Amino acid sequence: MDNQAAPTLALTFAYWLHMLATVGWIGSLAALSLVVLPAARRALEPGAYSALLARIQIRLQPLAWFCLIILAGTGMFQMSAHPSYSGFLSINNEWAAAILLKHIVIGLMVLLSAYITWGLLPSLQRAALMRGAGVEVDSQTIARLERREIWLLRVNLFFSV
Repeated sequence: MDNQAAPTLALTFAYWLHMLATVGWIGSLAALSLVVLPAARRALEPGAYSALLARIQIRLQPLAWFCLIILAGTGMFQMSAHPSYSGFLSINNEWAAAILLKHIVIGLMVLLSAYITWGLLPSLQRAALMRGAGVEVDSQTIARLERREIWLLRVNLFFSV
């Protein structure tokens, strides 16, 4: 194996892993926001919908954050191997400007995901627990939080495109 084969193999593996993580993150975001949540909202009673939402999020959030970590690591590796890369925040060509714009959009997606994970979802889960314990919960507040979640997921999906 020559000296160029190992870096080429590593870069090929990084591309593959990057695409796999992209499909995992964006695919789950698309399925959740466009298919699962709208169908569940129409088919389930509010209590069952909230319970389903909580269970989906418990399974999906770790996967999404893991994919994001993989994307960051493989993306940095790919970027550093690109011939147009000339250093951190060195915007001296169209490729570097495009990468900067891409990273700004990804940063917005991460911020939205963080708000959903650590702000919105805990509120929805508290409401579901209270409802499950027989405590009266304002259904309009829950509906507003659920609509906000779907809207934010769709905004994130838009950014991903």
